[in-house]
Formats: sequence, C-alpha cells, structure tokens
Amino acid sequence: MSFSQRTRGFVRAVAVVMALALPVVMTASMADARVGGGGSRGSRTFSAPPSTSTAPGSVAPLNRTFSQPGTNMGSPATSGGLFGRPGMGRSLLGGLAAGFLGAGLFGMLFGGGLFSGLGGLSSILGLLLQIGLIVLVVRFAMSWWQRRNTPAAAYAGGPGAGPQPTYRSGFGFGLGGGSDAPVEIKPADYEAFERLLGEIQAAWSNEDIAKLHTLATPEMVSYFSQDLEQNKARNVTNKVTGTKLLQGDLAEAWREGDSEYATVAMRFSLVDTMLDRATHRVVGGSEQPQEVTEVWTFLRQRGGNWELSAIQETN
Repeated sequence: MSFSQRTRGFVRAVAVVMALALPVVMTASMADARVGGGGSRGSRTFSAPPSTSTAPGSVAPLNRTFSQPGTNMGSPATSGGLFGRPGMGRSLLGGLAAGFLGAGLFGMLFGGGLFSGLGGLSSILGLLLQIGLIVLVVRFAMSWWQRRNTPAAAYAGGPGAGPQPTYRSGFGFGLGGGSDAPVEIKPADYEAFERLLGEIQAAWSNEDIAKLHTLATPEMVSYFSQDLEQNKARNVTNKVTGTKLLQGDLAEAWREGDSEYATVAMRFSLVDTMLDRATHRVVGGSEQPQEVTEVWTFLRQRGGNWELSAIQETN
C-alpha cells in the first residue's frame, strides 16, 4: 500500500471517529447546558465536602480551577481537557497517555497499530480500543493519585458529629451545620445563598456578564464567559427559568484569613432549554421542570457580601 493510500485511510478513520463522537458530545452538552461547574474552595479545593442529607452521595471534584495542590490559591493552573485534572500526576500521566495515543495514530498511519495487518476496519476498531484503554488507565491512575493526596473528609452525621440545627425559609430551604463551625452562618446568610442561586441562573440565561461580575468571583465569571462564547459559536442560547430551591444543607463553613467560605448542597427545580439563537426554536434540554442537586461554595471577605466561588455536581 502506498503512502498516499495509507494517508487517505487514516483521514477516513479520523472522520469515522469524529462522526461517532460528535453526536455524543453535542447531546451531552445540550442535556446539561445550565450554569457550568468549576471554581475554587480555597485551601479545600481538592478536598471532598462532607455529605449532607440533600447530597448524601459523593461530589464530583472541581473540573476547572485555577488552584493547584501545594501552591498558593489563585496561581494559574494548566489547561484542562481529556487528561486535564490538576495535580502533580496530571503532567506525567497526561504525557504518557498522549505518547501512547500518538503512537497508536502513527502506527495506524503506516499500517500498524493494535491490529496491524487486519485491514482498514480493524485499524479503526484498534484505534478506538486503544483510546478507550488509555482513558480507563489514566482515569484509574488519577483517581488513585487524588485519593492518595486528598485528606479524608469529615462527614456530617459521622462519629463525633455535633447537633445539626436547621433553618428553613419560605421555599423549604433547610441549612444545617455543626455547632462547632468556625464561621457562624445566620438566617440572613441562608437567604443570601437562595437569592444568589436565582440571580445567577437569571443572569446566565440573559447572558449578562456585567451582572455575573457582581454575583460571582472573577474565576467563576471567566468560566461563565467561556461557556457563553461556546453557545454563541454554536448559534444557540441557554434559557434557564423557574429556578426554585427545594432543599439545602450547609456542608461546611470555615475561615482563611479575612476570607470566609460556606459550602452548601442544594436541590432545586428549573426549566433548562437550549434555543436556536435566530429562530428561538428549542433544540435541546426540556421544557418541563427538572430537579438538580449541586454543591455550591460561596466566598466573602469579612464584612462583605457573599459571591459564588465554585459549583460541583453530585454523583
């Protein structure tokens, strides 16, 4: 087989892989188009927040953050991506994975690969299998590395946990916290969290970056801006309406210097739709209310107002 024939075969293989992957990526982005996750939780950015009655399961780690373990908070992190979790192991494992992937592509280009000599279809299947194996191995290794370097979280309701006083607003927002919490969270703070939930969703829906700057940290606004720009590039707009808080629990509250943090698990309902920017036709999401559970972290300078600092999804 000549070099040009191998090259054409490689291009066709890449086209097939992209054709298979693109609908999945688009479906995922359309189905989960509300305000995106990421951010920082100060020195606890890489520690799992305690579980609560609202979010009794595990919480996904922050997938976008400027923080790095073992460095001052706020130092820029390297970019994300398929192998983009921050941490010492990221660059090592990412480099190995990239090397294996590059070797697989190079081998396919020149007729090799996992299923060398079995034809074009086998080469495509071999490439997909190699990619899948690489992703599984890297994810397993990163999970191990994170568990090894993350201190164990103190779970609410566990041994030695203190009483859990509960505050309830008119929307049924119950926030509980241990009596030994370093930062005292008062009813006015709970009301501020509930208000921020609605105002941030509304500002996101209206693509109002100026308003988001008054509600969230600069890091979170940078993520919102990136996501909104991606929506514009796809010629769609995300409309989030009817946000209503159903239940909430204070997971933890703490102080770092003049900064105060509060991490809250919230279950809320909303209508999340993706519209064509020109015709306003619904192209994704659902016009029916859906319930979502997320963990939001709020930050304020002592005596100041609360701002959104991080969003984490629940598993």
